[in-house]
Amino acid sequence: MASQLFTPLRLGSGAVLTNRIAKAAMEENMADAGQLPGRRLIELYRRWAAGGTGLLITGNVMVHAEALTGPAGVVLDEAAPLEPFAQWAQAARSGGGAVWMQINHPGRQVAADMPGVVWGPSDVGVELGRRSSRFGRPAAMSPEQIAATVRRFALTASRAEQAGFDGVEIHAAHGYLLSQFLSPLVNKRTDIWGGSLENRARMLLETVRAVRAAVSASFTVAVKINSADFQRGGFDADDARRVIEWLSALDVDLVELSGGSYESPAMTGRAADSRTRAREAYFLELAKDLVTSSPVPLMLTGGITRRRTAEEVLANGVSLVGMGTALAVTPDLPDRWAKGHEAGRGMRPVTWKDKPLASAASMAQVRRQLRRLARGTDPRPGVHPAIALLAEQRRQRQALRRYRRWLTTRQETAAEHR
Repeated sequence: MASQLFTPLRLGSGAVLTNRIAKAAMEENMADAGQLPGRRLIELYRRWAAGGTGLLITGNVMVHAEALTGPAGVVLDEAAPLEPFAQWAQAARSGGGAVWMQINHPGRQVAADMPGVVWGPSDVGVELGRRSSRFGRPAAMSPEQIAATVRRFALTASRAEQAGFDGVEIHAAHGYLLSQFLSPLVNKRTDIWGGSLENRARMLLETVRAVRAAVSASFTVAVKINSADFQRGGFDADDARRVIEWLSALDVDLVELSGGSYESPAMTGRAADSRTRAREAYFLELAKDLVTSSPVPLMLTGGITRRRTAEEVLANGVSLVGMGTALAVTPDLPDRWAKGHEAGRGMRPVTWKDKPLASAASMAQVRRQLRRLARGTDPRPGVHPAIALLAEQRRQRQALRRYRRWLTTRQETAAEHR
C-alpha cells in the first residue's frame, strides 16, 4: 500500500505540494553582510532541496530591520536588494519542491544587548526568573506602530513573491509579536487590540488580510500558531480552534500547529508544564482535537523523527508533517523513508534542569549541524551541548557587532534623506 506521506497535497490557492513532508522553520541565524541571505543559506537550502522534501519553510525572515530575534537574522524590507532572495528561492526549489518564507517580528523577545526597538502589546517583559534581564523591557505599541507593523508584513510578503518564493508563513507562535497579542498573559491592552479573544486576534487577522491583499491569489499564505502556550491562563487549544476558524474565512491555505515560547519552550520538548510528555510529535494530542473542527489543512511540527510517527500524524487527520531537527541531522530523510530506511544517529537530548538554557543549547546544537550542511559536510550530532552553546555565543557576539554597525549606517543614511 502506498504511503500517504508520498501523496500530493493541493491547497486552496491551487498550489500542489509533491508530498506531505515539510522542512519546518528553524532559525538559522546565518545572514551575511547587510542581513541578507548569502552563500551559506543558499547552499543549505540546495542541500535540503535535493533530499526529497515536498516543502521547505525558511527560518525567520524579519519584517522590521530594527527588531530582530538574533543579530544574524535575515531582513526583507523595502530597502533590501531582491537578488540574494531570488537566489535563495531558486536553490530551495531546485529539487522540485516548494519554498515558503516564514515572516516574523519578535516583539518583546529581543535580547537586552540588541540595538533597535523592543515592542509588545503591553509593557510586560519576558519572565525567566534570574535570566529575565537578558531580554529588553518592552514598550507598549501605539496604534500607529501596530498599523505600520501590519504594513511591514504585507510588504515583505509581496517582495517574497517577487523574489520567486511560492508562499509565506506568518509566524504567530512561540511567543513572538503576533503570538504576544494572542496571549492574555502578555496582552493587557484595554483598547480594540486587547481584552476578548476577538480583540487579541485582531492584529493577526489584520496582518493576514494585508498580506492576502498584497500578493496574488495563487501565492500561498500560511499561518503558524500555538496549539497552546503551555502556561497557566495563556492561549489554549480552545482559543486556537476559534482562531483557525477566523483564519479560514480569510483564505489562509494552511495552519501549522506548534506550541510554547521562550518562557515555556515546548517547541523543544521542554514545556513549563507536563502536557508534552511524548518523545515525538509533542503536540499530536492537542492536534487530534483541532483536526476534527478545522476548516483548513493543518501541519504539525514538534519532535518527529521516525516514519512511523509521521504516518501516525497523518492517520489522525493532519495534512502535513513538519520536521526540523530531524532534517538538520539527516537532510535526505524523505528520500530515505521512500526507500524504506530510517535516519541514522539522532541529536543528543539536552536534559538540563534550567529549561531556557537547555532550549538555547538545543538550538545551538541544531545550528552547528546547519552550518556543516551549508559547508557541504555531513552533520555530527554527537557534539556536547555545552560546547555547541559556547561556540554559538561567540558567533552571536561577532554578529551583534556587525549588526550594530549595519543598523547605525542604515539609520544615518535614512536620516540624510529625510
